[in-house]
Amino acid sequence: MAAALALSRRGLGLAAPNPSVGAIVVKDGHVVGRGVTGQGGRPHAETQALFEAGEQAKGATLFVTLEPCSHHGKTPPCTDAIIAAGIARVVSALEDPNPKVAGSGYTLLRAAGIEVISGLLQNEARQIHLGHIMAVSARRPMVTLKLAETADGYAAGPLGAPRLSITGPLANDFVHMQRAMHDAIMIGSGTALADDPLLTVRLPGLEMRKPLRVVLDTHLRISPNGQLAATAAVSPVLVIAGEGASSSIMEALAGKHIDVATITCADADHLNLDAALALLAARGITRVFCEGGPRLGQALIAAGFADNVILLKSQDALGQKGLPVLDDGSRAKLANPALYRCVETRVFGDAGGDRLTRFERKF
Repeated sequence: MAAALALSRRGLGLAAPNPSVGAIVVKDGHVVGRGVTGQGGRPHAETQALFEAGEQAKGATLFVTLEPCSHHGKTPPCTDAIIAAGIARVVSALEDPNPKVAGSGYTLLRAAGIEVISGLLQNEARQIHLGHIMAVSARRPMVTLKLAETADGYAAGPLGAPRLSITGPLANDFVHMQRAMHDAIMIGSGTALADDPLLTVRLPGLEMRKPLRVVLDTHLRISPNGQLAATAAVSPVLVIAGEGASSSIMEALAGKHIDVATITCADADHLNLDAALALLAARGITRVFCEGGPRLGQALIAAGFADNVILLKSQDALGQKGLPVLDDGSRAKLANPALYRCVETRVFGDAGGDRLTRFERKF
């Protein structure tokens, strides 16, 4: 199952709107078939693993990270393929919360005489499949919030100061890998204006991964001459604006190949985050990597939308008063064991490298 979960991770950022499932067929102690959900959600992992196994699937065990589907969608049910292949036992990590499945896959397999075991490494599988879980249970994507801070807790210097380069090369490569494992990268208009980021995946061998770049921009302040606009024709950009945004600016951005959508506002200057995430879910986005600044990060934590929080802390201090990466209320939420648990801490490189701390929201 650990190997199936590793396969599942490979498809993160590629399989949406479907979950990235990993499947392995084992016969007489040997792996005879492997599969992972294809790009765009098809083909399914189980059918790929069964195809690779061929005749050796008869009497074999199928390890799969999510309950096999039992309904007709754009492809036939995986349960039909499993039964037809002669699989003797299915070991699943997690029951599918999708109401179209929700245990019915197990029921059909057992009715066909197949032994079914579920719950193996379910906590690990839940984290991998969290995007799918949130999409079917809350109608929103899962959100990973990444924030970088100096040793004294700042995300930026004083107003008007040059942009800070907080983390080093190893931490930056880690961020690019996280981008590749999500369907969309999200920032706010303040970050777009202050940093003019590119937000692409620039790791060797992963340049073809092009997650949707999303800017939350209530009043359409994004520059039509920035890096996002300059690359929108080859790497997609979606700007989410308030309902009263200028139609002429929308047309100008459309001329730069930027897609613009409008939603309701929470107040005069802030978008409704519920509506923004629901819009992304409706477009098939299941995993969002947020690289916005402190204001957006704090809003996501306050609303309960920050499912994973990654803090990257430099060993170097700013040495003066700047913009805090998190306010006291947000830090208190992360430290509250009823809301979050710290699941990982590590240092990139030697003892003087950047420190990563990762939190998972409790459900």
